[in-house]
Amino acid sequence: MKFFETKNIQKVILTSSLGLFLLPLMSCEEEAVQNLPTRNWELVWSDEFEGNAGTLPDASKWTYDTGTGTNGWGNQELEYYTKRTDNVKLDGAGNLVITAKKENYSGSAFTSARIKTQGLFSQTYGKIEARIKTPYGPGIWPAFWMLGDDIGTVGWPQSGEIDIMELKGNIPNVVYGTLHGPGYSGSAAKTKSYGLQNSRFDQDFHVFGIEWKENQIDFFVDGFLYQRVTPKDVTGEWVYNHPFFLILNVAVGGNFVGFPTDGTSFPQNMYIDYVRVYKAK
Repeated sequence: MKFFETKNIQKVILTSSLGLFLLPLMSCEEEAVQNLPTRNWELVWSDEFEGNAGTLPDASKWTYDTGTGTNGWGNQELEYYTKRTDNVKLDGAGNLVITAKKENYSGSAFTSARIKTQGLFSQTYGKIEARIKTPYGPGIWPAFWMLGDDIGTVGWPQSGEIDIMELKGNIPNVVYGTLHGPGYSGSAAKTKSYGLQNSRFDQDFHVFGIEWKENQIDFFVDGFLYQRVTPKDVTGEWVYNHPFFLILNVAVGGNFVGFPTDGTSFPQNMYIDYVRVYKAK
């Protein structure tokens, strides 16, 4: 969720009901790394978000960041994160819904939610994935990501950050997978985008995930490997060989996406069908 720039992406300019946005041109050619070996996985943790409509997610699995953080959680975000069912709840149909709202709340003009497994569950290596339908619109910033569980002692970015999925709401057909670490954080992070040519991520559910082993992290969308990162690919220390916890949130504003506009409709919802974590057999 830290700010970063995407470089070397060919773009065309399109207009839509969302206004002007940039559409990265994605190659249809399948790369050699798609010839992946067979992997056997064992499920070790999951949340299928089954439960009564209007209830909070399982408190044995999720806790919350609340408030505005320092400097808008380090990104100049505009929302106030709450743990109210106005902003985070089960829908009764097997989904978790995180809702960003435009409302005055404790001095902020927007509210949303940011849930995490910190102190409850963390994982080193394996397959981590979530099936998500994103929100959209200028200034909307949904994310599924991970932080090193030593962040309280070593700080960020020494803890490491793995952004499994982030999306700029004004470019609803493109997601980003990113690593932040010491020497390559913020705008210098290691990142790559993946785009849909004839659809958008807010129109249907998609599966976002990583497959992570010692000294290698692969990023996937719907089972397609679009980025592989190893220690030789980063410009600083590799800090991903220890436990990380999970985070889901929808930010409003921030360095990465800019401000909401008059064309940004509220409320905006991110739907999460499941989160699953596996270890290699």
